[in-house]
Amino acid sequence: MFKWIAENQQVLAVFASFGSLLVWLVYAQLLYLGFRRQRSPRLIINRGRNKDINALCLISNMSAESVFIEYIIAELETSEGAITMDVTDFEQEYNEGDEDSDQGNSSAKQLSLDATENTRQGPIEPGGFLHIGTFCELIQRLARDEGIRMDGDVPQGDLEFTRLTLTLIGIYGPESMPIGAERSFDLKVGENRFGLRPASWDTNQLASIRQRRELRKTVERLNATDFSSSSSFRHVDREEDIENRSAAEKASKTRD
Repeated sequence: MFKWIAENQQVLAVFASFGSLLVWLVYAQLLYLGFRRQRSPRLIINRGRNKDINALCLISNMSAESVFIEYIIAELETSEGAITMDVTDFEQEYNEGDEDSDQGNSSAKQLSLDATENTRQGPIEPGGFLHIGTFCELIQRLARDEGIRMDGDVPQGDLEFTRLTLTLIGIYGPESMPIGAERSFDLKVGENRFGLRPASWDTNQLASIRQRRELRKTVERLNATDFSSSSSFRHVDREEDIENRSAAEKASKTRD
């Protein structure tokens, strides 16, 4: 045995060196995966309290460090186009005459000073979460901004709401490049109310180099344009009214 080892010591040394290299490679891979896991941001968008449209929209930070939420963009897809809105800030509601009264002015000042009551912008601690209201409130806000008439939770007429997509843009820890997360929810109508179903089992993390560069351009564009909402929505009822009005005018001219 010892004679065989002595005769093949060079070959055994090569195998021993190769084995040691393999062990160090596996160890280095484990260290890298652990480091990557610690440094990878992870935001979760999910339903809470209910499973239907009245569920709370929860945003959770499962990262190792805090994430500063900078923008929350909601996009409502309909059968007549899409409506996009920045829902980072809460809607401010004032009663008629508040702007002319000292009490209204003091309330407005108080609201502007108390940032936590006015905006959802801010840091989320590791393991922490916040909610941005119910999905129903988000849809109602988007519809109201576009002037869509609603019948309860559903739009009037033949208009259909098909999907709601939420996109988060934030800053992770000390890093300068923004990170993001995105998740869509399908809307299904039944008995004058919407059912809410996630389009995917998990939240899509926007954390690659290419995605973060695109997010930086998006933030620059939002900051430069003071973005609040945009829409590709086509008002069918208004177009029909215009067509009917034009037809009536033509008929009147023909009679004259």
